[in-house]
Amino acid sequence: MTAPVAAPDTAAPAPPAAPAHDPAERRARASQSFWTAVVGVPAVFSVLRLGVEAGGELQTTLLLVANVGTVNLLAGFLTTAARLLSTGLVAVFALGAVLRVSVERMPAGVRRPLFARWVDITPAWFAVASFLLALVTWPLLYLPLLVPAFVAAFQLSPERLHEQPLPRLLLLGAGFAGYLWLLGPTLLDAWQQRELLAVVLLVVPLVLALFVTGPLPAAVIRPLASITEAAVLAMLVWAALPVISTPVLPLTVTTVESSPGVTEDVRGHVVTVDDVNVVLLQERGGVRYLPVDDVRAQVLCPSEEELPRRQLRVRDFHVEDSLLEGLGRRVRPVHRVDAACRTVR
Repeated sequence: MTAPVAAPDTAAPAPPAAPAHDPAERRARASQSFWTAVVGVPAVFSVLRLGVEAGGELQTTLLLVANVGTVNLLAGFLTTAARLLSTGLVAVFALGAVLRVSVERMPAGVRRPLFARWVDITPAWFAVASFLLALVTWPLLYLPLLVPAFVAAFQLSPERLHEQPLPRLLLLGAGFAGYLWLLGPTLLDAWQQRELLAVVLLVVPLVLALFVTGPLPAAVIRPLASITEAAVLAMLVWAALPVISTPVLPLTVTTVESSPGVTEDVRGHVVTVDDVNVVLLQERGGVRYLPVDDVRAQVLCPSEEELPRRQLRVRDFHVEDSLLEGLGRRVRPVHRVDAACRTVR
């Protein structure tokens, strides 16, 4: 008798275990967190601005929400908070690029820094657009900071300019000469006026640009990643406070005649105007309804934040203006501030 033959094992082999850290999954999570921050932060800021401008009062906030349209709110955000958004993006791209080229020195299995993961999933055109947004919205005094940030974000070390030392030095010399031609007179005026902050902002970034590219030593990558992430968050919170408190409504002084021969100047932000009333959010709080028939005059006033504090100029552009503001002042020169804006408080 023959021994029975054992049935072959037909059980399907177990599928290979998925890697603990799937690169595709990590990339998807990083992309989701990045775009959530880019889209969500402006929306949250817009709502907070209306609440702060309303003085924290619920009914006044609802009045502003009902009358400040989405387009007006978006325009107000872009004109006042675009520099904050671009600052955050520029910082993320500059620091993330340096950390990305440094992670190869880290031990295997160590989680990559957040900013490095964000840089991995960000298209190059979006990074360039962020720098262009900063270029046209930052005050001219702070534009030199974009030089080291751009060099770090795109890893433009001096060695990448040219493989030969002599042409490389010539290119660097031409760049320094052009920088001095553009900002040399401003630097001299800043030194004569003892504007030390302006001198530092005009000189230090250009020198720093020569040393900001990676990679970094392995021992400092993780601590630096944690410190820079916390520092960028703290910087955005600090810079966000004046942005949130900046009004999104025009500031005016409205002259009304409450009784024959008796006039009153009311200073406040225009919420809405209809056939019956001019609704003003008064500068010192409270909403006031002014009958349209009683309005005799109305002037537009600048806020205190718009008044210049320095006397420095860069090629006929004031250093506290952005490129957009400087070009706008050339098209529409600044008019004299109305006397009512100075006297009414």
